Amino acid sequence: MRIGVAGFQSQRLVQARTVRGLTQTALSAISGCSNASLSKWERGEQLPELAALEKVAAALGMPTAWFLKPLPDYGDTSYFFRSSIALTKEARNVAEGRLKWAYELSQVIQEWVGWPTLNLPDSLSRKEALSLTDEEIEALAVTCRQHWHLGLGPIDDVIRIVEGSGVLTVREPLGYIKMDGVSHWFEPEGRPYIFIAADKASAVRNRFDVAHELGHLIMHHYLTPADNTRLYHELERQAHLFASAFLMPADSISVELACPTLDTLLVLKRRWKTSIAAMIMRAKSLNLLDDAYTTRLWKNYSARGWKRSEPLDDELQPELPRLLPRAIKLLLEEGGFSKAQLLSTIGLPASDVEALCQLSEGYLRENFGAIIQLNIPTLRKRDHLSGNRSTSTRSDTSNVISMPVR
Repeated sequence: MRIGVAGFQSQRLVQARTVRGLTQTALSAISGCSNASLSKWERGEQLPELAALEKVAAALGMPTAWFLKPLPDYGDTSYFFRSSIALTKEARNVAEGRLKWAYELSQVIQEWVGWPTLNLPDSLSRKEALSLTDEEIEALAVTCRQHWHLGLGPIDDVIRIVEGSGVLTVREPLGYIKMDGVSHWFEPEGRPYIFIAADKASAVRNRFDVAHELGHLIMHHYLTPADNTRLYHELERQAHLFASAFLMPADSISVELACPTLDTLLVLKRRWKTSIAAMIMRAKSLNLLDDAYTTRLWKNYSARGWKRSEPLDDELQPELPRLLPRAIKLLLEEGGFSKAQLLSTIGLPASDVEALCQLSEGYLRENFGAIIQLNIPTLRKRDHLSGNRSTSTRSDTSNVISMPVR
């Protein structure tokens, strides 16, 4: 006769430990459970007794019931990481896990709140992606702007554009300075999600990160995980080029980047909301600068100490996701949920929901304060939902959080 907590999901323990950035040895030290027991629980060879599971849950800051929830189907498409070459596997796993939790959070919310219908340009086929040229990437970035009627000028808010087109976006500090972001198509829903690390205090860097991940989602959607591993550096270069072309279209930026000084670039940074370094590289890629002039710019750039931090980095405000925080506030204000009920329904700890939804720390405490009245969204009618919720991207008219594209 087996003893232990029936229904325990071993992979939930692996996932929670990974997201918290802990090894089995570290978790053993914090929880007081032996390393051998943790290993058996994670391999599914043994069920933990309730007292032991409660210790592990407390050590991980998770509700005990979370370890009884089966893992959903996340799909098997690639995760695209924008990060330093030196980034550890641990950091990638943490970012991937946080993105998966955002997806699960979104699935719960969508029982009552609908997201904007997905409105991206068609993704390239695998064959097209494997033969992609730089000229085609430039054209694809322009096509993306045309699709959303953005013109050729500076984009005011990239996250607003992306979320208004149905791409769920999360921005939170991750604890790894060399991690910038990750994106993934969750095929069971038919919707892509983007995670942006907020560890770098640079609004322009985060904008570029979002555009970079957007490039992956459109260009590399159908590449296999094996393609992603084999072509990692080239795919990163392509996403970088897409981001540059999307944020700084050749036809408009070329006029402004002809023989620029650093002071000129500083003025343009406020206008285009891209880094001075990115503008120098964009000008060089468009053959607007010769090698000698480019070298002088970089030397002066370094001499001014801008490699560590550029001017305006502490002044320009970061762009923030809107969909998830608005949905949480909507459910609390008009959905009939108390904060405790909502957290119980979601299953994640309050601190994780607050972080993933860009809510103030402590917001989900019952005594935090008054809930802000929202005017834009309206609740999805409950009687329109069947017991079997569709796993495909919704195209009905009950999308309730809408944001203008421009």
